[in-house]
Amino acid sequence: MRVYSTKLRSRFLLGTALYPSPAVMLETIRESQCEVVTVSLRRESGQSRHGQDFWSLIKESGARVLPNTAGCFTAKEAINTAHMAREVFDTKWIKLEVIGENDTLQPDVFGLVEAARVLCSEGFEVFPYTTDDLVVSEKLLDAGCEVLMPWGAPIGSGQGLNNPRALRRLRAHFPNVTLVVDAGVGLPSHAARAMEMGYDAVLLNTAVARAGNPVAMGRAFAMAIESGRLAYESEPMEARNMAAPSTPVLGKALL
Repeated sequence: MRVYSTKLRSRFLLGTALYPSPAVMLETIRESQCEVVTVSLRRESGQSRHGQDFWSLIKESGARVLPNTAGCFTAKEAINTAHMAREVFDTKWIKLEVIGENDTLQPDVFGLVEAARVLCSEGFEVFPYTTDDLVVSEKLLDAGCEVLMPWGAPIGSGQGLNNPRALRRLRAHFPNVTLVVDAGVGLPSHAARAMEMGYDAVLLNTAVARAGNPVAMGRAFAMAIESGRLAYESEPMEARNMAAPSTPVLGKALL
């Protein structure tokens, strides 16, 4: 998978919040073999030593950091957070979140496009957390984004893919754009379904971190994502309305 100028072997992007311990988080990252982890700026500090132990763990994992603007409710706040993240993590990557509604954590698509346009013009490589709306997606691409990250369901809900028809339409409308399902995935089967649709990757956090055994769940998701991608590339059969025998009736014995 190519994201901007970077090639990745793994199609699994994993969050670093909510784990029962830093050691469990690190083991989960390793077991899942993910190459990209998301990190909130609030876990780090550019001027003091707070959070340096956490940052050391992330470095130890060997994964590439995708800092995010989680918790930002305006374009200005997200832009400022992205600037700080670039200084702290020394990366042009930013997962751009501009939240518009508290209960669902649905993106504010107007603020999102505004912030994306500014950050792309400043040389950031933006990963926008967005809805499955075609018009918004087109505007994000026009702003300079090369990756789109539509939600499957509200963040942390575990509901899976609430609007599979819209996700399929988005995939069909942008066949050459890197698309990552982000948020709401609760089970490995949800992730496999997204990959079978032709999505390039899946990003999640809560479903793994809050599992009874995060390490095992991380591995389960990694296997499901790989399986779903392989199924998509294998060009699966289309569903039929009627039965079709797999054993030919021609030549069978007649009594």
